[in-house]
Amino acid sequence: MTDLLAALLLGIIEGITEFLPISSTGHLLIAERWLGHRSDLFNISIQAGAILAVVLIYWKRLWGMLVAFAGRDAPAPYDPLGVTATPAQSRDYAFKLLAAFATTAAGGLLVKKLGWELPDTVQPIAWALIIGAFWMIAAEQLAARRAEKLGERTAITWTTAVLVGIAQVVAGVFPGTSRSGATIFVALLAGTTNRAAATEFAFVVGIPTMFAATAYELVDVLRDGSAAHENWGELAIAFVASAITAFIAVKWLLRYIQTHRFTAFAVYRLILGAALLLLLPTP
Repeated sequence: MTDLLAALLLGIIEGITEFLPISSTGHLLIAERWLGHRSDLFNISIQAGAILAVVLIYWKRLWGMLVAFAGRDAPAPYDPLGVTATPAQSRDYAFKLLAAFATTAAGGLLVKKLGWELPDTVQPIAWALIIGAFWMIAAEQLAARRAEKLGERTAITWTTAVLVGIAQVVAGVFPGTSRSGATIFVALLAGTTNRAAATEFAFVVGIPTMFAATAYELVDVLRDGSAAHENWGELAIAFVASAITAFIAVKWLLRYIQTHRFTAFAVYRLILGAALLLLLPTP
């Protein structure tokens, strides 16, 4: 397999898995066993491609928050489903995003200070996939019961925002957990009973979180001089592949969850985790 094809495949894997609740980090660590390990700059770049896709999808939501802070009085459309919000609602949503991001940033810096290193072996990833599958099924059942009891709730509370921030830290520490999966189900369990609303908040809060993480890592890469040895052609191909596939994956998921639960993703995680433990029992 050529290096260009391997880069293309890694970009596609990142784009598909970044925002689906199946763990992009876990899939990339596994894929690199066959496609070859890549530089930190490469991994940062394909993640940035996925972020760009979500920015393009939610540009109305982001623009609505910006014009609200600028003092516009007219409601602004803000999400792919065509919902509208008043400037006050947009500002409130933005402040809750900042609360979630601040919680994640504080937790992430603490993890860095403690010297936590991501595991790069298959076993912990496989177990995270399996445990996450059971947790997703249980969480969705509990969320469904809350929805029956409380009714349809789309609002994001301050408690939900902080818990989502904590969930992002946990997902970052344990590859295979899935940032999107952890944040979506925390939002559902915390009281946002509408799947689309919980998913939207999880995706939008990922924009500043992932941009900040990308910038943080990029500074380290530029500082140590490793960027000078990068293959920019491979990087560009992977970036574009990640952006395109992430755009398609997110648009599909937003439609899918309007009529389906997340059970299929839990089953996939369970099967993949079990297969990894059986087929790759050693690091």
